[in-house]
Amino acid sequence: MTQAPGWYPDPWRVASWRWWDGVVWTPHVAGPPPGSGSAARAPRLPNWLSGWVTGFGVVAVLIVVVTAIVAPLSIPLGLIPFAIVLPTLNWLDRVEPEPRASRVHAVLWGATVSAVVAIVINTIVALALGDVVAAVVSAPVVEEATKGLGVLWAVRRNDVDGVMDGIVYAGWVALGFALVENFSYFANAGAEGSLLAVFVLRGLLTPFAHPLFTAWTGLAVGLAVSRGRNPWTWSLWGLALAVASHAAWNGSLTAADTQAGPIILLVAMVGFVVLFVTAATMVVLARQTERRQFTERVPFLAARYGLSPAEVGPFLAWSTLLRTRRSLPRGARRSFDEMHRALARLACLHGRPGVPTQAEEAVLFEQLQHARRGSVRP
Repeated sequence: MTQAPGWYPDPWRVASWRWWDGVVWTPHVAGPPPGSGSAARAPRLPNWLSGWVTGFGVVAVLIVVVTAIVAPLSIPLGLIPFAIVLPTLNWLDRVEPEPRASRVHAVLWGATVSAVVAIVINTIVALALGDVVAAVVSAPVVEEATKGLGVLWAVRRNDVDGVMDGIVYAGWVALGFALVENFSYFANAGAEGSLLAVFVLRGLLTPFAHPLFTAWTGLAVGLAVSRGRNPWTWSLWGLALAVASHAAWNGSLTAADTQAGPIILLVAMVGFVVLFVTAATMVVLARQTERRQFTERVPFLAARYGLSPAEVGPFLAWSTLLRTRRSLPRGARRSFDEMHRALARLACLHGRPGVPTQAEEAVLFEQLQHARRGSVRP
């Protein structure tokens, strides 16, 4: 068996390996590795939570509850754009399936940390300097900065491995933020008698606005990770583009009340569509590139980590991967996704410039071993 450099086979693990039998994915859940039993220190919070999300979540829940009481119709209306964007993010996530807990945390970050900070600061700015300054200056800067921190938090949790990861996590964070913001917007629009117009504009015509803005930050962070650069400093140029596009959009909406408002709004809508098509094309091309690179690196991973032809067979071609996954019962898909994710993360690691450190490779190698045993992370 080919071994990864610096590691030695564990007889207990070798005895428990049983993965691919013909065309049926048969995960075998073995017991925990020696030394990882109940004596191990349990985390204080589940993986889908963090201290920041928990703290700001208390305030966010109060905001949503009050909104539901005052304007109950705003809640189901706010869920409609959420349901429109969700399948797209799931499709993008198929190249390297992210853990469910990490996705949930990203959405919650947007719905709690980003939403609460933005509501508080934008309200203060609106009261002190006016609604125009709040919409065109404060909102783009505060909202994109806090959403960007959500993407960087995913880097801190070692969830971002490349460009697509950065874009996907930006989308999840923006989706959570937009959900809470839409609740607020629809509630205010209902009180002002403009609910239908606001819902059509925000909920049906531009549900991808926030994910589109924040995607620039995610792109910058993902590129930094893939090239071995500092994601904090690289995020700044992505943040600048996110703020600029957000400010331009908010400015056009603010100018809609002026005499030239209809023309400005029409130009802005056309620009938004062009930007959306351009960004969508770039994302699709990036997804295809990472998909191709993944399948091309699978043979190398099989040789380096001693994977059998049966284990890597479903991952040698993208069509085979999708067909195999569709054929599995729902309960087995999560184990399959864990194996897919472990291989994809190692493929990204070996695709970066330079030689991976032994510590980085050891962490991902251990995740591969867990996936091969059919274990599923919480």
